[in-house]
Amino acid sequence: MINEKFSKIGFVLAMAGSAVGLGNAWKFPTMVGNNGGSAFIILYLLLTFAIAFVAFLAELSIGKLGESDIVSSLYKLAPKNKKAWSLSGFFMIGAILIASFYMVVIGWILKYIYLSFSPLLSDTKAAGEQFNTLLSNDLNSAVLCFSLVFLMVFFAVSKGVKSGIEKLNIWMMPSLFVLLVCMLFYALSMGDGFVKAAKFLFVPNFSAITPDVVLQALGLAFFSLSMGVGVIPTYAANLPERTNLIKSTLSIIFINILIGIMMGLVVFTFIFAYGADSTASGPGLIFISLVTLFAKLGVVGNVMAVAFFISLLFAGITSAVSMIEPFAYYLVRKFEISRKMALLYIGAFVYILGIFCILSYYSDTSSAFSVCGKPFFDALDFLTSNIMMPIGAIVFSFFVGYKLKKESLYLLFGEFMGRAFFEIWYFFLRYVVPVAICAIMIYQMAGK
Repeated sequence: MINEKFSKIGFVLAMAGSAVGLGNAWKFPTMVGNNGGSAFIILYLLLTFAIAFVAFLAELSIGKLGESDIVSSLYKLAPKNKKAWSLSGFFMIGAILIASFYMVVIGWILKYIYLSFSPLLSDTKAAGEQFNTLLSNDLNSAVLCFSLVFLMVFFAVSKGVKSGIEKLNIWMMPSLFVLLVCMLFYALSMGDGFVKAAKFLFVPNFSAITPDVVLQALGLAFFSLSMGVGVIPTYAANLPERTNLIKSTLSIIFINILIGIMMGLVVFTFIFAYGADSTASGPGLIFISLVTLFAKLGVVGNVMAVAFFISLLFAGITSAVSMIEPFAYYLVRKFEISRKMALLYIGAFVYILGIFCILSYYSDTSSAFSVCGKPFFDALDFLTSNIMMPIGAIVFSFFVGYKLKKESLYLLFGEFMGRAFFEIWYFFLRYVVPVAICAIMIYQMAGK
């Protein structure tokens, strides 16, 4: 099982599954709608191809050239200071930390799938109280749903690259797309609501583009592709030969953007059809605002709610699976243990952290599970998103731009992009990407 390889479509869907996450449901559409509509999308696309695309290929080259786990690949490829560079591969631990609280959120989604089979709450205050109860008072439901998601994710990873991760994504990603298409067709039938949603997302307002918005778009473009935590090099190490790396990367980016736009159209059609707050964001947008809007449709609303939360479940699980794989792949190769044994060690760690995250929101234990005045959940989110991912991304980009032989990179990418485009890519990798990532990190650390 250690020598399994993705198929070409399997790699694209697995990487797209990693990129397409819960942020596509509440972060991307809200940022687009509140920051200039299609002007923000144009900005996001420019930054995606100028920065994120460049850095994505850099991380991909580590896995493709190293053909091993991220730690071993860095050791193999580093010309000097091999031990020091290999240690930087342990930024993949950030993925494990992310998975622990991410699966808690997917657990909330699982709970709402269950709730969607019964009458939904049409009052915003009542819906808010229901969501807050799940977080702060319903410990049994939170733990049960997290545990079920945990078992699903680890079961998929236990089956390996072909039978587990690829098979999961080949089934879940098209299913996610079909569910969104069905919801879009229904959204089209809502007439004025859909028209307003389309205008909200696509009519450009360039005056809304400020330095603050540029940094938001840069952060979204960069981290929506799972960079800085070893996911890309790990998946790339399992790529088949003769894969068109540029075409595959562009396909992954296109799928990620398409899903985000489709989610936005669905979400904001309901928001505008019923005159709800279009500036709402985060989990509140999904678990409170949308629930009350679905409730207004009666039985049809229940069907839409089930479809919507199942689509979120699929998006969340494919992302969570990608976060577990890098460290599992490392343990299997480094210590020559079985995949199931590696996952047993990782699972124990992840499960304990997940329970800590749940307890940090539970009213009776929240004070005992706080870090520097923040719930353990929020502290873990801050540590990974604002510190570990940016630093990991800087280190990996610097390694490829300054430590790997330029001609080795050209041999890898040259046949897919040509010399002129390669030189542009290489320049951006060395001089633009590190500055961009530092700007994102400073912006996030400032609490923006």
